[in-house]
Amino acid sequence: MLESRLMALLSDAPLPLREAERLVREAFETGRLERAPAERIGRQLTADARLRDAVAEAALAARRRWFGTVVTVSPNVFVPLTNLCRDRCTYCTFAKRPGDPGARTYTLAEVADVTAGARRAGCIEALFCLGDKPERAFRSYAEWLAAQGYAATADYLVDACRVAVAGGLLPHTNAGLLTQAQMAALRPWNASLGLMLETTSERLLQKGGAHHAAPDKHPALRLRMHQEAGELRIPFTSGILLGIGETTDERVDALLAIRALSDRYGHVQEVILQPFHPKSDTKMRGSPSAEDDDVVGWVALARLLLGPRVHVQAPPNLATDTLLERLLRAGVDDWGGVSPITIDFINPEAPWPALAALRARTEASGFELRERLPVYPEHLLGAPEFFEPALRARCLELADADGYARARTPERSGTATEAA
Repeated sequence: MLESRLMALLSDAPLPLREAERLVREAFETGRLERAPAERIGRQLTADARLRDAVAEAALAARRRWFGTVVTVSPNVFVPLTNLCRDRCTYCTFAKRPGDPGARTYTLAEVADVTAGARRAGCIEALFCLGDKPERAFRSYAEWLAAQGYAATADYLVDACRVAVAGGLLPHTNAGLLTQAQMAALRPWNASLGLMLETTSERLLQKGGAHHAAPDKHPALRLRMHQEAGELRIPFTSGILLGIGETTDERVDALLAIRALSDRYGHVQEVILQPFHPKSDTKMRGSPSAEDDDVVGWVALARLLLGPRVHVQAPPNLATDTLLERLLRAGVDDWGGVSPITIDFINPEAPWPALAALRARTEASGFELRERLPVYPEHLLGAPEFFEPALRARCLELADADGYARARTPERSGTATEAA
């Protein structure tokens, strides 16, 4: 009993800078940072600039050792197949109900039109992002689906992905919670799938929490989908949200949960560190944005926690004017999908940077920007078992010898627009 009390006191005590430097140096050398030191470091990241700088320095050294100086980006078109959603997260403006202004479900003909325009603009990825199980919440939508011959949105999504592949793009789908059977049906038509874990905090499911009215945000369900994607050998994207009410220890727990699944199945390509920014028409409109220091510190800590097999991504359109360079110095090695022709429908208030400007700022910081497919070279070239042969062959047609996107000249230049 005395020993456990002493350990509790030590874990709550401020971490001396010298001790923090030793811990992150060990993480750099071994590729592992464990729970207890990560929690102690995390509690001081935002307030202690010297500690944060030490973590960022180690994270930058680690990313240079593990990934060199390449920073990747995926030129994409954002296709919100349907923005109808049964969840009501208190920070989200994407989800709509039938009859709401802006509610929309794309027809397959519209998907084909968007795909054609995206190919002309030089895009590689079709990012399908849609609401969770709207057919279970809205009878009118379920009836519309049935009239098209589909029992569920996930079935309709398979055909939308087929259309995108036929049009020359590689789909990456984030459709919320999917069953293992639904993921298996999508696998032949997707280079990768994704699901933001967001958090492992069950507190946020309680009344007043960010996920109280969002049954599909239960951490156990989302972790199960991560596991099942691993069992199916699907290249996978995960991520956490910063600033929706989670604690420091819960952030560490979420990152370690993702790492454990990555260690077991080898399918997690990347983890997104996405900062919360309040939107004026949501219940969390009065909540503060994630601070830049907080984002930088957690990007760096995530780099050390996740180790050498997982890329760390930060969305550049959610970064303030001075944050991009700080993120690069904190271990970011991927900017994610950036569209030259469509807005970010999840964060419509945050325009994408122009790809040329993003390249200039990345290279001015001493890094090389390379365009990638929705799947990273490590999986595409080194793990063929993660693909259906026909889809892998299509990916290889669009890749260069290093597994990055083959250089192509767009037929026309595009600007981000909601029209697509």
